[in-house]
Amino acid sequence: MNALVVAALLLVLLTLSYQIGWSRSRKLAQGGTETRLHSRPIYHGVLVALFATLPAIVVLGLWALFSDSVAHNFILSQLPASVSQLPPVEVHAAVGRVQAIANGFGVIGQPSPEETAAAGSFASFQRLSFLAVIAAAAALGAGGLFWARRRIGLRLRARTEVEIAIRIALIACSTVAILTTIGIVLSLLADAIRFFTFISPIDFFFGTTWNPRFQSAGTGSAGAYGLLPLLWGTVMISIIAMVVAVPIGLMSAIYLSQYAHERVRNVVKPIIEILAGIPTIVYGFFALVTVGPFFAAAGDAVGLDINATSALTAGVVMGIMIIPFISSLSDDIIAQVPRAMRDGSMGLGATKSETIRKVLLPAALPGVVGAVLLAVSRAIGETMIVVLAAGNSPVLRANPAEPTSTVTVSIVNQLTGDADFTSPQSLVAFALGLTLFVMTLLLNVMALYIVRKFREQYE
Repeated sequence: MNALVVAALLLVLLTLSYQIGWSRSRKLAQGGTETRLHSRPIYHGVLVALFATLPAIVVLGLWALFSDSVAHNFILSQLPASVSQLPPVEVHAAVGRVQAIANGFGVIGQPSPEETAAAGSFASFQRLSFLAVIAAAAALGAGGLFWARRRIGLRLRARTEVEIAIRIALIACSTVAILTTIGIVLSLLADAIRFFTFISPIDFFFGTTWNPRFQSAGTGSAGAYGLLPLLWGTVMISIIAMVVAVPIGLMSAIYLSQYAHERVRNVVKPIIEILAGIPTIVYGFFALVTVGPFFAAAGDAVGLDINATSALTAGVVMGIMIIPFISSLSDDIIAQVPRAMRDGSMGLGATKSETIRKVLLPAALPGVVGAVLLAVSRAIGETMIVVLAAGNSPVLRANPAEPTSTVTVSIVNQLTGDADFTSPQSLVAFALGLTLFVMTLLLNVMALYIVRKFREQYE
């Protein structure tokens, strides 16, 4: 109900302020010629809408940010003083019970009279505070509306101010994305440094044994944390996935862009891209119950020992998942090759297949390589398929028919269960995450560099 009221308030402010600003500027245009206005009426309407809605959004945002702490302190003030002396976990539980009672939810046991009284007071406080916030937002919105309306004149540079506001919004969105990336890196780096106080970086990056022992810090051996078995398992599964995905994806892109009829293309391409929309847990289940047993049975038929859960199973299914990624990108890249190059080749007497092999693919090669590198980074970061299909055996081996493990699987293993985040057994997950982040970052940078060089050459 509160969300509907907030949405209705913002919608009314936005609609009313835009209409008032637009109508005011139209009247000043003297008959609608708009020749004397610096900016078109639409910019005046948007400017008034910005001044009306932004103050209201700020008030509502501040309330959303601080309402929990205000509610917590208010409930504590209504409970006996002895409650605030309890441990933080019990204080939080007591406050949660009062909130549940006030909101009409059930609680375990019979509420005490103090809890019932506090819940009644908190319910009244919620209603009054919400009405006060809505009134303040509406008042500030109305004030901004009338102030912005009074500013409207023939020489008001409304378009310039609106464009400045849009530019600030775009910069803010970009800044949020950059700061999020920086925050992720710093959080991983801080805990990775803590891990390296327990385990030597040389032993971690060059060790060949992965055997973390789940013990509390200081109670014995920390175990072996060699990265190479996990790194090789990740690389081996990614190589198998690329062996499956690159030929099929590239050939399907060539067929759809050069040979297929338009009606066939309109049907086949969406069907291929459906593979990209299937959840990875479904792929993992498919690998576990269908592909793995099939490979095991096929191996028995020809005298080979192939485990149902192995690098081969995980790699093949992951390759199937990546096919639409490579196919769609390669299709778009081949389509960007200038038509003059194709026509010139055909005009010199080359066949369609010769044109594809000697003109289109060499011209599109940088872009295709970039698409493949992006697909590799996608394969390296995959988790659910390898959790279910790879076998979770962190042993350094070269046989793809045997179980293996990857960096992502080990991160899941180290952070599930009752994890002690002061021990190397849990902190190693952050070192693994940082390693994986650096790997995918380097692949993405390489891919973007290659694609950029391709665009510079042919756009």
